[in-house]
Amino acid sequence: METTRTDRFKTAILLIAATGLIAGLAFYFSGRPEAANLIWIAGVVPALSALVVEILRSLRDGEVGLDIVAALSMSAALAFGETLAAAVVAVMYSGGTFLEAFAEGRARREMHDLLSRVPRSATRHRNGGLEEVPLNEIAPGDRLLIRQGDVVPVDGMVASQTAFVDTSALTGESLPVRLAHGADAMSGSTNAGEAFDLTATREAKDSTYAGIVRLVEEAQASKAPMSRLADRWSLGFLAVTVSIAFAAWWVSGDPIRTVAVLVVATPCPLILAVPVALVAGLSRAAHFGVLIKGAGPLETMARIRTLILDKTGTLTDGRPQIVSIDSHDGMAEDDILRLAAALDQASKHPVAQAIVAAAKARGFTLPVPSDVAEIPGEGVVGHVEGRKVIVGGDAFVASRAGRRPGDHSVIAAGSVHVAVAVDGHMAGHLVMSDPLREGAGAMLDGLRREGIARILLATGDRADVAERVTEGLGLDGLRAGLTPDQKVLLVLSERKHGPVMMVGDGVNDAPALAAADVGVAMGARGAAASAEAADVVLLVDRIDRLGPGIEIARSARRIAFESVVAGIGLSVIGMIAAALGYLTPVQGALLQEVIDVAVILNALRALRIAPHEPTTLTGKDASSGQDDIAQGATP
Repeated sequence: METTRTDRFKTAILLIAATGLIAGLAFYFSGRPEAANLIWIAGVVPALSALVVEILRSLRDGEVGLDIVAALSMSAALAFGETLAAAVVAVMYSGGTFLEAFAEGRARREMHDLLSRVPRSATRHRNGGLEEVPLNEIAPGDRLLIRQGDVVPVDGMVASQTAFVDTSALTGESLPVRLAHGADAMSGSTNAGEAFDLTATREAKDSTYAGIVRLVEEAQASKAPMSRLADRWSLGFLAVTVSIAFAAWWVSGDPIRTVAVLVVATPCPLILAVPVALVAGLSRAAHFGVLIKGAGPLETMARIRTLILDKTGTLTDGRPQIVSIDSHDGMAEDDILRLAAALDQASKHPVAQAIVAAAKARGFTLPVPSDVAEIPGEGVVGHVEGRKVIVGGDAFVASRAGRRPGDHSVIAAGSVHVAVAVDGHMAGHLVMSDPLREGAGAMLDGLRREGIARILLATGDRADVAERVTEGLGLDGLRAGLTPDQKVLLVLSERKHGPVMMVGDGVNDAPALAAADVGVAMGARGAAASAEAADVVLLVDRIDRLGPGIEIARSARRIAFESVVAGIGLSVIGMIAAALGYLTPVQGALLQEVIDVAVILNALRALRIAPHEPTTLTGKDASSGQDDIAQGATP
């Protein structure tokens, strides 16, 4: 509402100034110059008054803005009788602010599209029928019907056999994705196929899409360091402008030259180019699944020299996979997996859920366990089909099966062995590993081409695990066994090499993300704490989106600087020409208008930035806070 009211006010000021200019010209050419002067003055006063109010507000906030030059040019033109020039400047400045609002609206179009797609209600199964309910009434466990074309309202799991969803609005993926039964469906994606059922896993306010919308709103309200830098440049530019203006008056004795200098100096390029280019960069990055929380982080992202990566869920898939099954005492491998998975249905531990998923992938029907007891960080005990089953860490299970840990297994670095005992006997081990994302090496090479000088790994895992997983990646450093506060110290110590970017997904990464110059969270399935602390959120579980994000940030920043340098350079040339008497105030005003339009159009080039397509990194959705997986912590 406030934005709409402000836009209407800017439009009204522009219409008054433009009407005054045109009406005054009509009276002037009809032979009534006195009436023309009065009309021009009437058109200028509202614009000048609004400008003075804005200047006073800025001064109250301790900011010296470039609007002062525009106010001086209009005031001087009126004072020395150059009412036509004053009218042109009024139209130019009010038109510039209107054009700024239009350009930023154009640049934010994709973000507005994201916001406009927020669903307001959902169709829920209830008592054998369907009911339309507000989003805030949906609870985890509710079964929802997602019709063709519907936006998925909350995060959930596909309850139908299959689903076909379009995630382009969130991730930039051009092709729809097929989701199997039990797969996670992200809120904000669109059903591109037949209707399917979804079991809600989160409330609407905690879902992915709601979080994205909140982050977008934060991004839209931000002001970039470059914009603040532009305000600081205003002092120097104001000093140069006043110096040239008074020098022209002192040397020539003609005050009209001073007016011409001030008119040409109206600094719309510096005021408009930076925010337009950076907001366009934000919009472009969002199109590629990189949500940057503001223009400030975008500018800092363009200067990153050091990248620190978390391992689990970031550089690796974040979900352990079964690579082999070691059978003891002659039990079939399928039986070991089926019994272990049946019991692990009662556990929410990531390793347990991975075992259940592996069993379902093989088509096993899992019975419901009974008498289940879970010892956090150790394992699970219970009965499956009348048999006592124990699943967990090797020491935990061995102590209950009457054998020493490690009797039948040599644990290799980078893997986790989940022990399984049945009816008091050690049945076998499930050998699991958290693999490196496919194409990780090519992805890191691409980041180096984008100007990243140092790439380090920071993980809470053991050193031997981290070394094996990252072998051949050519990292500049590896720090293992780190606690959250040690990750923060690493970030701070790396700042001596330049701005630092930290990428992570777990709760344990949140402090380091907050400490980094730019914190990047894996937002698809990362912890809410990490997304809250981060400056950038990857909307899809693909770290290779960092490359396009950095490329867009650097291109947007470069375009902003190009627009400023070109605009100010042309303005200074115009001021010199006006000081030497080659430009009248009216001609100077028209020249400045041409410069304004040129720099804003140049800034809008950021909407067409085409980053190199990243190497596709496949992998499951990242889970949060799983560094304990490779440390041997099992269900």
